[in-house]
Amino acid sequence: MSDRPVFVVGCPRSGTTMLQLMLHSHPRLAVTPETRFLVPVYYGRREYGDLRDPERRRTLAEWISGDRTTKFRELKIEASDYIEQVVDGPGSLGSVIGTAFRMYADRFGKARWGDKRPSYVKQVDMLLRLFPDAQFVHLIRDGRDCVSSLKEMPWYTLNSYHAISTWAEAIDAGNKLRRTLPEDTYYELRYEELTDDPETELKKLCHFLEEDFDPAMVSPREAASDAVPLHKVWHSNTHGDVTRARVGSWANRLESWEISVCEAALGERLRANGYELSGAPAPSKVHMAKLQRTMQKRRASRKRKNMRDRLNRLREPGPVAALLTSEQRALAGIPQQRVESPELAGRA
Repeated sequence: MSDRPVFVVGCPRSGTTMLQLMLHSHPRLAVTPETRFLVPVYYGRREYGDLRDPERRRTLAEWISGDRTTKFRELKIEASDYIEQVVDGPGSLGSVIGTAFRMYADRFGKARWGDKRPSYVKQVDMLLRLFPDAQFVHLIRDGRDCVSSLKEMPWYTLNSYHAISTWAEAIDAGNKLRRTLPEDTYYELRYEELTDDPETELKKLCHFLEEDFDPAMVSPREAASDAVPLHKVWHSNTHGDVTRARVGSWANRLESWEISVCEAALGERLRANGYELSGAPAPSKVHMAKLQRTMQKRRASRKRKNMRDRLNRLREPGPVAALLTSEQRALAGIPQQRVESPELAGRA
Protein backbone atom coordinates (compact mmCIF):
# COMPACT_ATOMS: atom_id res chain seq x y z
CA MET A 1 0.00 0.00 0.00
CA SER A 2 1.23 3.51 -0.79
CA ASP A 3 2.49 5.88 1.89
CA ARG A 4 3.31 8.77 -0.47
CA PRO A 5 2.38 12.31 0.68
CA VAL A 6 -0.44 14.04 -1.19
CA PHE A 7 -0.65 17.78 -1.88
CA VAL A 8 -3.86 19.52 -2.96
CA VAL A 9 -3.08 22.60 -5.07
CA GLY A 10 -4.85 25.14 -7.27
CA CYS A 11 -5.97 28.73 -7.43
CA PRO A 12 -7.43 30.06 -4.15
CA ARG A 13 -11.24 29.68 -4.01
CA SER A 14 -11.20 26.83 -6.52
CA GLY A 15 -12.68 24.29 -4.10
CA THR A 16 -9.45 22.95 -2.63
CA THR A 17 -10.90 22.87 0.90
CA MET A 18 -13.81 20.74 -0.32
CA LEU A 19 -11.36 18.37 -1.98
CA GLN A 20 -9.21 18.33 1.15
CA LEU A 21 -12.24 17.13 3.14
CA MET A 22 -13.11 14.51 0.55
CA LEU A 23 -9.62 13.07 0.81
CA HIS A 24 -9.61 13.41 4.59
CA SER A 25 -12.79 11.31 4.65
CA HIS A 26 -10.87 8.39 3.17
CA PRO A 27 -9.94 5.76 5.79
CA ARG A 28 -6.24 5.88 4.85
CA LEU A 29 -5.73 9.62 4.25
CA ALA A 30 -5.43 12.53 6.68
CA VAL A 31 -5.13 15.96 5.03
CA THR A 32 -4.16 18.78 7.37
CA PRO A 33 -5.60 22.27 7.71
CA GLU A 34 -3.28 24.96 6.32
CA THR A 35 -0.36 25.14 8.74
CA ARG A 36 1.77 27.95 7.31
CA PHE A 37 5.14 26.59 8.40
CA LEU A 38 6.36 24.51 5.45
CA VAL A 39 7.25 27.40 3.14
CA PRO A 40 8.94 29.70 5.71
CA VAL A 41 10.94 26.77 7.11
CA TYR A 42 12.19 25.86 3.63
CA TYR A 43 13.24 29.39 2.71
CA GLY A 44 14.75 29.97 6.17
CA ARG A 45 16.65 26.68 6.20
CA ARG A 46 20.11 28.25 6.35
CA GLU A 47 19.22 29.77 9.71
CA TYR A 48 18.90 26.31 11.29
CA GLY A 49 22.06 24.82 9.83
CA ASP A 50 22.80 21.14 9.35
CA LEU A 51 19.84 19.20 10.75
CA ARG A 52 21.89 16.05 11.14
CA ASP A 53 22.70 17.63 14.51
CA PRO A 54 19.90 16.60 16.93
CA GLU A 55 20.05 19.90 18.83
CA ARG A 56 19.56 21.85 15.62
CA ARG A 57 16.53 19.69 14.90
CA ARG A 58 15.25 20.48 18.38
CA THR A 59 15.62 24.22 17.79
CA LEU A 60 13.66 24.05 14.53
CA ALA A 61 10.96 21.81 16.01
CA GLU A 62 10.56 24.22 18.92
CA TRP A 63 10.04 27.10 16.49
CA ILE A 64 7.52 25.15 14.36
CA SER A 65 5.51 24.04 17.38
CA GLY A 66 5.81 27.25 19.41
CA ASP A 67 5.66 30.22 17.06
CA ARG A 68 2.20 31.78 16.68
CA THR A 69 2.59 32.31 12.96
CA THR A 70 2.88 28.60 12.16
CA LYS A 71 -0.65 27.48 13.17
CA PHE A 72 0.92 24.25 14.46
CA ARG A 73 -1.72 24.18 17.18
CA GLU A 74 -4.40 23.46 14.58
CA LEU A 75 -2.87 20.00 14.08
CA LYS A 76 -3.87 19.23 17.69
CA ILE A 77 -0.76 17.19 18.43
CA GLU A 78 1.39 17.59 21.52
CA ALA A 79 4.31 19.94 20.92
CA SER A 80 6.58 18.05 23.34
CA ASP A 81 5.87 14.74 21.58
CA TYR A 82 6.57 16.34 18.22
CA ILE A 83 9.87 17.81 19.38
CA GLU A 84 11.07 14.49 20.77
CA GLN A 85 10.11 12.58 17.64
CA VAL A 86 12.00 15.12 15.54
CA VAL A 87 15.09 14.83 17.74
CA ASP A 88 14.97 11.03 17.53
CA GLY A 89 14.14 11.03 13.80
CA PRO A 90 16.12 11.41 10.56
CA GLY A 91 18.39 14.42 10.13
CA SER A 92 16.90 16.24 7.16
CA LEU A 93 14.71 19.28 6.64
CA GLY A 94 11.90 17.32 5.01
CA SER A 95 11.90 14.84 7.88
CA VAL A 96 11.45 17.59 10.49
CA ILE A 97 8.48 19.02 8.56
CA GLY A 98 7.06 15.66 7.55
CA THR A 99 7.07 14.36 11.12
CA ALA A 100 4.38 16.90 12.05
CA PHE A 101 2.18 15.75 9.18
CA ARG A 102 2.81 12.08 9.94
CA MET A 103 1.81 12.64 13.57
CA TYR A 104 -1.37 14.34 12.36
CA ALA A 105 -2.20 11.21 10.36
CA ASP A 106 -1.42 9.09 13.42
CA ARG A 107 -4.09 11.04 15.34
CA PHE A 108 -6.68 9.45 13.06
CA GLY A 109 -4.99 6.07 12.75
CA LYS A 110 -4.29 6.69 9.05
CA ALA A 111 -1.36 5.52 6.96
CA ARG A 112 -0.91 8.56 4.68
CA TRP A 113 -0.86 12.30 5.15
CA GLY A 114 -1.66 15.18 2.86
CA ASP A 115 -1.41 18.96 2.92
CA LYS A 116 -3.57 21.56 1.22
CA ARG A 117 -2.49 25.03 0.20
CA PRO A 118 -3.54 26.48 -3.17
CA SER A 119 -0.32 28.42 -3.76
CA TYR A 120 1.69 25.19 -3.66
CA VAL A 121 0.85 24.85 -7.36
CA LYS A 122 3.66 27.35 -7.99
CA GLN A 123 6.03 25.68 -5.51
CA VAL A 124 6.01 22.05 -6.62
CA ASP A 125 9.75 22.09 -7.27
CA MET A 126 10.33 23.04 -3.63
CA LEU A 127 7.90 20.37 -2.40
CA LEU A 128 9.61 17.67 -4.45
CA ARG A 129 12.93 18.64 -2.91
CA LEU A 130 11.40 18.08 0.52
CA PHE A 131 9.21 15.08 -0.38
CA PRO A 132 10.56 13.48 -3.58
CA ASP A 133 7.80 10.84 -3.68
CA ALA A 134 4.91 13.33 -3.33
CA GLN A 135 1.77 13.27 -5.46
CA PHE A 136 -0.03 16.45 -6.52
CA VAL A 137 -3.74 16.93 -7.15
CA HIS A 138 -4.58 20.16 -9.00
CA LEU A 139 -8.20 21.26 -8.78
CA ILE A 140 -9.17 23.64 -11.59
CA ARG A 141 -12.22 25.91 -11.50
CA ASP A 142 -13.58 28.52 -13.92
CA GLY A 143 -11.27 31.50 -13.49
CA ARG A 144 -14.19 33.93 -13.45
CA ASP A 145 -15.72 32.12 -10.47
CA CYS A 146 -12.35 32.14 -8.68
CA VAL A 147 -11.91 35.87 -9.26
CA SER A 148 -15.41 36.71 -8.06
CA SER A 149 -14.98 34.58 -4.95
CA LEU A 150 -11.55 35.99 -4.12
CA LYS A 151 -12.92 39.52 -4.20
CA GLU A 152 -15.40 38.63 -1.45
CA MET A 153 -12.92 37.08 0.98
CA PRO A 154 -12.19 39.08 4.18
CA TRP A 155 -8.51 38.12 3.99
CA TYR A 156 -8.04 39.13 0.33
CA THR A 157 -6.80 42.71 0.27
CA LEU A 158 -5.64 42.89 -3.36
CA ASN A 159 -7.63 44.08 -6.38
CA SER A 160 -9.25 42.27 -9.29
CA TYR A 161 -6.11 42.54 -11.42
CA HIS A 162 -4.20 40.49 -8.86
CA ALA A 163 -7.05 37.97 -8.64
CA ILE A 164 -7.02 37.51 -12.43
CA SER A 165 -3.23 37.15 -12.37
CA THR A 166 -3.46 34.54 -9.60
CA TRP A 167 -5.69 32.27 -11.68
CA ALA A 168 -3.53 32.69 -14.79
CA GLU A 169 -0.40 31.79 -12.80
CA ALA A 170 -2.03 28.67 -11.36
CA ILE A 171 -3.12 27.48 -14.81
CA ASP A 172 0.30 28.20 -16.34
CA ALA A 173 2.02 26.37 -13.50
CA GLY A 174 -0.29 23.41 -14.00
CA ASN A 175 0.45 23.31 -17.72
CA LYS A 176 4.16 23.07 -16.97
CA LEU A 177 3.65 20.36 -14.36
CA ARG A 178 1.52 18.33 -16.77
CA ARG A 179 4.35 18.42 -19.31
CA THR A 180 7.22 17.67 -16.94
CA LEU A 181 6.02 15.41 -14.13
CA PRO A 182 5.38 11.66 -14.38
CA GLU A 183 1.79 10.49 -14.75
CA ASP A 184 1.83 8.95 -11.28
CA THR A 185 2.88 12.26 -9.71
CA TYR A 186 0.51 14.93 -11.10
CA TYR A 187 -3.27 14.79 -11.55
CA GLU A 188 -5.83 17.38 -12.66
CA LEU A 189 -9.59 17.51 -12.16
CA ARG A 190 -12.23 20.19 -12.63
CA TYR A 191 -14.34 21.60 -9.82
CA GLU A 192 -17.44 21.60 -12.02
CA GLU A 193 -17.14 17.88 -12.80
CA LEU A 194 -16.29 17.02 -9.20
CA THR A 195 -19.42 18.74 -7.89
CA ASP A 196 -21.58 17.34 -10.70
CA ASP A 197 -20.59 13.68 -10.21
CA PRO A 198 -18.42 13.34 -7.07
CA GLU A 199 -18.39 9.55 -7.03
CA THR A 200 -17.10 9.13 -10.58
CA GLU A 201 -14.43 11.80 -10.21
CA LEU A 202 -13.28 10.54 -6.82
CA LYS A 203 -12.99 6.97 -8.13
CA LYS A 204 -10.65 8.28 -10.85
CA LEU A 205 -8.67 10.22 -8.26
CA CYS A 206 -8.38 7.19 -5.98
CA HIS A 207 -7.02 5.17 -8.90
CA PHE A 208 -4.30 7.81 -9.35
CA LEU A 209 -3.51 7.68 -5.62
CA GLU A 210 -3.46 3.86 -5.66
CA GLU A 211 -6.25 3.73 -3.11
CA ASP A 212 -9.63 2.05 -3.04
CA PHE A 213 -12.56 4.41 -3.33
CA ASP A 214 -14.58 4.86 -0.15
CA PRO A 215 -18.21 6.12 -0.29
CA ALA A 216 -17.60 8.41 2.70
CA MET A 217 -15.58 10.67 0.40
CA VAL A 218 -18.73 11.79 -1.42
CA SER A 219 -20.22 13.34 1.75
CA PRO A 220 -17.26 14.99 3.45
CA ARG A 221 -19.11 17.38 5.76
CA GLU A 222 -18.42 15.21 8.81
CA ALA A 223 -14.68 15.70 8.23
CA ALA A 224 -15.07 19.50 8.35
CA SER A 225 -15.10 19.56 12.16
CA ASP A 226 -11.66 17.87 12.15
CA ALA A 227 -9.95 19.51 9.21
CA VAL A 228 -11.44 23.04 8.94
CA PRO A 229 -10.75 25.40 11.87
CA LEU A 230 -13.90 27.11 13.15
CA HIS A 231 -12.46 30.61 12.72
CA LYS A 232 -12.38 30.12 8.93
CA VAL A 233 -15.95 31.26 8.42
CA TRP A 234 -15.37 31.66 4.67
CA HIS A 235 -15.26 27.84 4.51
CA SER A 236 -18.72 27.50 6.06
CA ASN A 237 -20.05 25.84 2.88
CA THR A 238 -17.81 22.84 3.55
CA HIS A 239 -20.00 21.93 6.52
CA GLY A 240 -22.89 21.14 4.16
CA ASP A 241 -23.47 18.84 1.21
CA VAL A 242 -21.48 19.06 -2.01
CA THR A 243 -23.31 21.49 -4.28
CA ARG A 244 -23.10 23.11 -7.71
CA ALA A 245 -24.92 26.22 -6.53
CA ARG A 246 -21.95 28.51 -7.12
CA VAL A 247 -20.99 27.18 -10.55
CA GLY A 248 -21.19 30.05 -13.03
CA SER A 249 -22.20 32.56 -10.37
CA TRP A 250 -19.50 34.93 -11.65
CA ALA A 251 -22.07 36.32 -14.10
CA ASN A 252 -23.88 38.01 -11.20
CA ARG A 253 -20.86 38.69 -8.97
CA LEU A 254 -18.43 40.39 -11.33
CA GLU A 255 -18.80 43.87 -12.76
CA SER A 256 -19.07 44.09 -16.54
CA TRP A 257 -15.56 45.51 -16.93
CA GLU A 258 -14.15 42.64 -14.87
CA ILE A 259 -15.84 40.06 -17.08
CA SER A 260 -14.39 41.77 -20.14
CA VAL A 261 -10.87 41.81 -18.67
CA CYS A 262 -11.15 38.19 -17.52
CA GLU A 263 -12.22 36.92 -20.92
CA ALA A 264 -9.69 39.03 -22.82
CA ALA A 265 -6.76 38.02 -20.61
CA LEU A 266 -7.78 34.47 -19.72
CA GLY A 267 -9.75 33.48 -22.81
CA GLU A 268 -7.30 30.93 -24.22
CA ARG A 269 -6.74 29.37 -20.81
CA LEU A 270 -10.48 29.22 -20.13
CA ARG A 271 -11.25 27.55 -23.46
CA ALA A 272 -8.38 25.10 -23.06
CA ASN A 273 -9.93 23.94 -19.80
CA GLY A 274 -13.42 23.54 -21.21
CA TYR A 275 -15.01 26.87 -20.22
CA GLU A 276 -17.11 28.83 -22.68
CA LEU A 277 -16.73 32.58 -23.06
CA SER A 278 -19.74 34.86 -22.70
CA GLY A 279 -18.84 37.09 -25.63
CA ALA A 280 -18.33 40.13 -23.40
CA PRO A 281 -17.20 43.31 -25.19
CA ALA A 282 -13.51 44.09 -25.41
CA PRO A 283 -12.11 45.76 -22.26
CA SER A 284 -10.76 49.29 -22.24
CA LYS A 285 -7.07 49.86 -22.90
CA VAL A 286 -6.77 51.41 -19.44
CA HIS A 287 -7.99 48.24 -17.72
CA MET A 288 -5.76 45.99 -19.81
CA ALA A 289 -2.73 48.19 -19.18
CA LYS A 290 -3.30 47.95 -15.42
CA LEU A 291 -3.56 44.19 -15.66
CA GLN A 292 -0.36 43.93 -17.69
CA ARG A 293 1.54 46.03 -15.15
CA THR A 294 0.26 43.84 -12.33
CA MET A 295 1.29 40.64 -14.12
CA GLN A 296 4.74 42.03 -14.92
CA LYS A 297 5.39 43.04 -11.32
CA ARG A 298 4.31 39.64 -10.04
CA ARG A 299 6.46 37.89 -12.63
CA ALA A 300 9.52 39.95 -11.67
CA SER A 301 8.94 39.21 -7.99
CA ARG A 302 8.82 35.45 -8.67
CA LYS A 303 12.03 35.61 -10.69
CA ARG A 304 13.86 37.39 -7.87
CA LYS A 305 12.66 34.84 -5.33
CA ASN A 306 13.64 31.92 -7.56
CA MET A 307 17.09 33.39 -8.10
CA ARG A 308 17.65 33.73 -4.34
CA ASP A 309 16.60 30.12 -3.86
CA ARG A 310 18.98 28.88 -6.58
CA LEU A 311 21.83 30.67 -4.82
CA ASN A 312 20.83 29.17 -1.49
CA ARG A 313 20.86 25.69 -3.01
CA LEU A 314 24.56 26.15 -3.76
CA ARG A 315 25.13 26.68 -0.03
CA GLU A 316 22.76 24.07 1.34
CA PRO A 317 23.39 23.65 5.09
CA GLY A 318 22.30 20.01 5.20
CA PRO A 319 20.12 17.30 3.67
CA VAL A 320 16.71 18.47 2.42
CA ALA A 321 14.74 15.38 1.35
CA ALA A 322 12.56 13.62 3.90
CA LEU A 323 13.47 10.08 4.94
CA LEU A 324 10.16 8.96 6.41
CA THR A 325 8.31 6.90 3.79
CA SER A 326 9.42 3.70 2.11
CA GLU A 327 9.96 5.43 -1.24
CA GLN A 328 11.79 8.39 0.29
CA ARG A 329 14.26 6.01 1.92
CA ALA A 330 14.62 4.02 -1.28
CA LEU A 331 15.36 7.18 -3.29
CA ALA A 332 18.06 8.06 -0.73
CA GLY A 333 19.62 4.61 -1.12
CA ILE A 334 18.70 3.49 2.40
CA PRO A 335 18.10 -0.29 2.55
CA GLN A 336 14.60 -1.28 3.55
CA GLN A 337 14.34 -2.88 6.95
CA ARG A 338 13.49 -6.56 6.82
CA VAL A 339 10.56 -7.41 9.06
CA GLU A 340 10.61 -11.01 10.23
CA SER A 341 7.53 -12.84 11.36
CA PRO A 342 7.29 -13.63 15.11
CA GLU A 343 7.59 -17.35 14.29
CA LEU A 344 10.90 -16.90 12.49
CA ALA A 345 12.20 -14.55 15.15
CA GLY A 346 11.43 -17.16 17.79
CA ARG A 347 13.42 -19.85 15.95
CA ALA A 348 16.53 -17.64 15.63
